[in-house]
Amino acid sequence: MGLAGVVLLATPLVATAAGYGPAAVREQVESSMLVRGEVQIETDGTVSAVTLHREEKLPRGVVTLVREAALQWRFEPIVVEGAVVKAIAPMSLRVIARKGEGDSFEVALRGLNFQRFDSEDPQNVASLDMPPPRYPEQAWRTGASGDVYLLVRVGRNGQVEDAFAEQVNLGFLSSAAEQRRFRELFARNAVAAARRWTFRTPTTGETASQPYWNIRVPVSYRLSTGTVPREHDGYGRWNSYVAGPRESAPWRDAAQEAHFSPDTLPEGGVYMADAKGPRLLTPLHGG
Repeated sequence: MGLAGVVLLATPLVATAAGYGPAAVREQVESSMLVRGEVQIETDGTVSAVTLHREEKLPRGVVTLVREAALQWRFEPIVVEGAVVKAIAPMSLRVIARKGEGDSFEVALRGLNFQRFDSEDPQNVASLDMPPPRYPEQAWRTGASGDVYLLVRVGRNGQVEDAFAEQVNLGFLSSAAEQRRFRELFARNAVAAARRWTFRTPTTGETASQPYWNIRVPVSYRLSTGTVPREHDGYGRWNSYVAGPRESAPWRDAAQEAHFSPDTLPEGGVYMADAKGPRLLTPLHGG
């Protein structure tokens, strides 16, 4: 799988009593890779072809794992205007690796998303003004990094009515208390920024008359210098972090999110949380 070079996060920020310090938190560390591509769905719901984006950047073992699993998927047949049709659906999923016994790793698929980011589609919510959040000073001073996965409720006037951090993954090791504190810091910071955003709301399609829309926006806090060239953007590399707990927004039914993982959404997009996509009938690993 190409895991030999994975670096498990930065030096701990603090040291604390046994059971609550970085050693205990290290057990929560996982390494993952976000893989994107497309699947071709036949009229009977089976998958006839799998295309992986920038396949040459992916470890061969990951390519084999994803392709073999996807070719076993079966979807609910896709109906357009009363007729069952073939379809090509975008996909993004996370390949997760956890340290096992000795030098072994347990590798699995977790979370699958079929949403396409299309800011030009008048049926979608699209950004008008989304100033990025300022890096929290405390996090900047300590070198803390993380990813916040926001659920945002947008009203008919394009203003944000509410925002909620569904998950916060951290890119460093520290005590459990410090992890919790920085998750809350990043979450508050991202939510505060989101409340100032404005959006273009849908003007056509089935959802155009809704009183509000739910969207998802990934927000990354990473210290960097300058623009990262496309060929060095990290795609195809393992990323290690301490995965945060999944939380449900108070205005959402948790059952709606039963098979969804927020961190399957690639950075840089605005995603419709209630968009209808292909419905997978088989387990994620196929069969």
